[in-house]
Order: sequence, then C-alpha cells, then structure tokens
Amino acid sequence: MLNTRDILETITMIQEENLDIRTITMGISLLDCCHSDMDTVCERVYEKITRCAKDLVKTGEDIEREYGIPIINKRISITPAAMVLAACEKKDPLKLAQTLEKAAQTVGVNFIGGFSALVQKGFAAGDRELIEAIPEALAQTEHVCASVNIGSTKAGINMDAVALMGRVVRRAAELTADRNCIGPAKLVVFCNAPEDNPFMAGAFHGPGEPDCVINVGVSGPGVVRAALAKAGNCDLTAVADLIKRTAFKITRMGQLVAKEASRRLGVPFGIVDLSLAPTPAVGDSVAYILEEIGLEQCGACGTTATLAMLNDAVKKGGVMASSHVGGLSGAFIPVTEDAGMIAAARSGCLRLEKLEAMTAVCSVGLDMINIPGDTSPEIIAAIIADEAAIGMINNKATAVRVIPAIGKEVGEELSFGGLLGSGPIMPVNTASPAKFIHRGGRIPAPLQSLRN
Repeated sequence: MLNTRDILETITMIQEENLDIRTITMGISLLDCCHSDMDTVCERVYEKITRCAKDLVKTGEDIEREYGIPIINKRISITPAAMVLAACEKKDPLKLAQTLEKAAQTVGVNFIGGFSALVQKGFAAGDRELIEAIPEALAQTEHVCASVNIGSTKAGINMDAVALMGRVVRRAAELTADRNCIGPAKLVVFCNAPEDNPFMAGAFHGPGEPDCVINVGVSGPGVVRAALAKAGNCDLTAVADLIKRTAFKITRMGQLVAKEASRRLGVPFGIVDLSLAPTPAVGDSVAYILEEIGLEQCGACGTTATLAMLNDAVKKGGVMASSHVGGLSGAFIPVTEDAGMIAAARSGCLRLEKLEAMTAVCSVGLDMINIPGDTSPEIIAAIIADEAAIGMINNKATAVRVIPAIGKEVGEELSFGGLLGSGPIMPVNTASPAKFIHRGGRIPAPLQSLRN
C-alpha cells in the first residue's frame, strides 16, 4: 500500500535534495558486427546501434515526465571496440570512433562508451591499434568515451599497458588543449573493470553480457546529507543505519525506473548501480556528507574511516532494494564534479595522497583530478600503477581519470562545464618513477588471486 508520507518524502528528495536517476544506459553487444572489411564493420555497427537505441531517449523522457523523476543522462555502452576491430584486415579505429559518434548523434544520447580495450594480461589483435588511436578519437568526437583495463586481481598489472596509457593520457590532453583539455576527461584507466557499469566515461558492454540490456545508475548524495542533518547528534551506529535506510529508498526508485524502461523498450533489465554520484551543484556532494558526519573539511584526518563507513552502508542498504545490483555501486569521489571536494582541494585540505588513501575504501579511484600541464607521461603512468595496485590487492574496481592541464600550473583552475565541473590544478610529487615504468613486463597477480 502506498504511504502518503513516503510519497511526500520522495517529492522533497527530488525537489530540494537533488535526487535523480543519473543515467539510463543501454548496453549493446557488437560482436555480431565483426568482419574482415572495415567499411562493413562500420555499416553494421551504425545499423545495430541506431536500431536498438532508436527509442532510448524518448522512453527516458516519457518516464521522467510521467513519474516526475529527473533522468539526467541517456547513454549507450558497447562491446569493447578493440574486440570489434580484431577481425579486420585493415584496422581503422578512428573510422570506428567516427561511426560511433554518428550513431550517438542520430539517436540523441549524451555519451557512448566502449571505445575500450581489455589488456590486463597482454595485447590481443586490435588492442594496441585502438589504444594508440584514443587521443585522436577523443579529440575528433564529442560523445565517444574510452576506457582501458590494465590490471586485475586474477591477472596482475600489465606494466607495458600502464606505460602506454601514461603517454595516451598526456597526448589526449595536448590534442584538446584548446578545449580545456577535455580529452582525458573522457578516458578512464581501470583495474578490475566491471562489465556492467552504466557510468561514463568508463562504461562498456562486457563480453559476458546479453545482446542488449538496460542498466541504471542512481544518485543521491544530497538526500543522504539532508537525512543526516535532520538526525542530529546520534552515534556512528545510528549514522550507518540511517545511511542504509536512505540508500534503500534511493535504490528502489532506480529499480522502478530500470524495470519500466526495460518493459517499454523490450530489453532485459540488467542492474542498478547504486553509487552516490555527486555533481557541482551545492548540496549534491559526497564531501558534504563526510563533513555532516563530523569532519571540519573533507581531507582531514578521519576522512578515510568516514568514507569507508559511508560506502559500506550505501552497499548494504542498496543491495536489499534490488535483486540485481552491479556496476561500481558505492560513493564516487570525482574532484571536479563534487562541490565539497572542489572546496577542499582549493583550500589545500584535500591532496592527491589523501585521495589515493580514500580510493582503497570507496568506488572507482582517482577521478577527475586536474594535474599540472608539465606532468610527464612516466608520472601519469606511475599514478595509474599505484591505483591499479590498490584495486589488484583489494580485489575491487579502481580507476584513474586525471587531466594534465596543458599550459597551467598548480593553483590555477580548469573548467569543463556541466556535470564535469571545474577545479584547481593539484600538486603532484615530481620525483621520477621513469626507471620503474620503463622496466615493463607484468606485476604478478597477488596470492589472493588463487581462489579456485
């Protein structure tokens, strides 16, 4: 039975506390588009995406209007593009990227993710060609997002791929320096990448997924913060319980939208990603939740412990609300996309080293961090390696999305607009890791990988 109080509470969450569905993402397998001829591949890819996703945006808008629930993004994720290229005799990754851009524009989605490669154990056919084309692909397209998985708990860390990604990130920034270095903001480097992540820029449709599927990502940092503010001075056990109950309500809304979109589109429902995804809007911040719990500012001593409790409570509450929870599911800490994180970084309270510690207990990793424009590819690669090591040892997904701000130094600002936000250029340790990076090879998988 519907409870009037619950209905009014949900309306308040939407109108005053920034509750929304962050994304409806349609995953589309392109494995049946493979062919030895590049032109045939592009024709098949365009036809399948535009056929499967032709009603995606309209359906999202209809649900948004009928239920009064804001749905911010409608997106597509595809089979890692390197797999689609593998069978081509003359591989042309840029042509494929342009085809994806054309398809995204045709169906009207915000982003299309999956210009990706999975190279945690080595390079297969098509992988290196695609990775080396990422900077140009991101510079030449507006809607295409890229990701590369360079490590896993089962495989270890492919340090040859790590070194390559250091150069790719740097080059992507250089090619888009005239657009505030937007290229690397659309590029994620993963360890233990999930196959069903609906959030950009790291979304791709894994090879173990159905032919077509609907995944939904929810968001509600403002709701959690408001609930804590109303709760007053309770102990941490009560705080964790309140977060669980709030996460349950948020996830139930995501489940409703996911199942309704699935029914209307005639596509299987995949998962709800129950991540707390912040925005630059005041109040819609994971950092502000941590400060509501009791920190003077995010980055202070105690931040990692507070974030660990928040992340755990979100997962516990969300998993009770949906039979199919997946993706990344936790608390995101993207610096430029979170008003509280931006303020903490500007004040110097939040530094790169503290962010790295925080990534051991939350979702994803070092996300949307502006670094000095003269940061070398080797240092970028070492940042990636450090974060991958945290993911590999802890058997969790971690990622790096850093933006070398070409022509800018520490303390200056870089702005992207929209959900990507803005933020200061943060200092990076400049001691050289070049010898370590240039050794290449693979960091072996840890002992805990032997679980069979």
